[in-house]
Amino acid sequence: MTSKTIMIIDDSPSIRQVVNLTLKKVGYDVIEASDGEDALKKLVGQKVNLIICDVNMPRMDGITFLKNLKAVPDHKYTPVIMLTTESQEARKQEGKLAGAKAWVVKPFKPEQMLEAIEKLMLPG
Repeated sequence: MTSKTIMIIDDSPSIRQVVNLTLKKVGYDVIEASDGEDALKKLVGQKVNLIICDVNMPRMDGITFLKNLKAVPDHKYTPVIMLTTESQEARKQEGKLAGAKAWVVKPFKPEQMLEAIEKLMLPG
């Protein structure tokens, strides 16, 4: 079985590290990006099966990133989980409209994150 690749986008190195360790423990390959702009650059020519993205980041926030991502044919159907401290319904709606498939509020439980990933992961 080839391992699947997940991109983590968060401006907090400690959050990226926690998510990275959680994912690697169960066999995923991980690509890290520090914000939406960084992520879009790293996604060029790269196949990822799923993206985990923060909402509040410098340079390009998660919702803007999502809108940009969905405009790229190669990544139009890539599932995105928003991982954020934002829990307001309005922000969740905004994320959903932009194309987010799930909304996980920090602090998160690794099992909860892995469950969401299992449900949404693109095959292949």
